[in-house]
Amino acid sequence: MATNFTFTIVKPDAVRNGHIGSMLNKITESGFRIVAMKMIRMSRAQAERFYAVHKEKGFFRDLVEFMVSGPVVVAMLQKENAVADYRKLMGATNPANAEPGTLRAMFAESTQNNAVHGSDSDENAELESSFFFSDFDRFWE
Repeated sequence: MATNFTFTIVKPDAVRNGHIGSMLNKITESGFRIVAMKMIRMSRAQAERFYAVHKEKGFFRDLVEFMVSGPVVVAMLQKENAVADYRKLMGATNPANAEPGTLRAMFAESTQNNAVHGSDSDENAELESSFFFSDFDRFWE
């Protein structure tokens, strides 16, 4: 059985509201294995580089400000069909539209303060995880 992985960030709003444990519990109960994880405080330069794909969009500055507003938890998650399954577990960006039981329905405050980031493709999962983790940080079986 092939497995793959995805990347996630528990965002500053969820950290500030004390949801790390509950979110990680929901993630592992959904069949994901955490293969790398750490709590960090992103610098402005890191946040701008990480979200550079959105640089020309109107929300870029607010997103950067939000992501540097407090600590975050970054993690790599392993599971077959990880990217698609995790995006389903996250729920809609706007928590008002998120399915009940999804991370955003349970823990997000608003469209901007939406508790969690997840990779949108296998390619981005690799790029995003390598932004925060070296091969030595990953605990593969």
